Amino acid sequence: MKDLKDAIKEQYSVAGPKGMSVTFILTDAEIKQEAFLECFNSFLATGEIAGLIPKEDKEVLALECKGVYVKEGYGKKSEEPSTLTLWSYFINRVRDCLHVVLSFSPVGPKFRERARRFPSLFSSCTIDWFLPWPEEALVAVAQKFLRDGTIQIHVDGKEEIKNELEMHMGKVHQMVTDVCGLYFERMRR
Repeated sequence: MKDLKDAIKEQYSVAGPKGMSVTFILTDAEIKQEAFLECFNSFLATGEIAGLIPKEDKEVLALECKGVYVKEGYGKKSEEPSTLTLWSYFINRVRDCLHVVLSFSPVGPKFRERARRFPSLFSSCTIDWFLPWPEEALVAVAQKFLRDGTIQIHVDGKEEIKNELEMHMGKVHQMVTDVCGLYFERMRR
């Protein structure tokens, strides 16, 4: 948990004062404790993680944002922004610049349980479901890469061989999908 919090804290200091876009990627396999998800649930809900940054460090991070805060024209020029105002600005920059990618498998009870226990992981995220592609789409991708030169092949002027290769590439991907389904049915993996 300490390593996770240190990694997130590092991303905060890049996203907040520097305003750089950063992405934190977390997969099912990297979740050693369900408490990891509580951190991300809290971040997605409020932008903050309880106990992540000690009070003295909060003041330092907030003051690091002062120059950008003034430069962007927030507040009155004659007034000095309070530490609380700068901290709020810092958290808003972190929320804008720190992106979290959660890669979870929807198979099994864990996905449903996590949705129930950590609502912000689902309500504050965009969910991309990756479903099987039809064979025509797979062939179209092969055609695009072979025809625009991304993948170089030389067939000595025989267009029909190139067309057959495109069809074959789509078929191979479709066969892999079919075999994966069969494997899952037999082995439950």
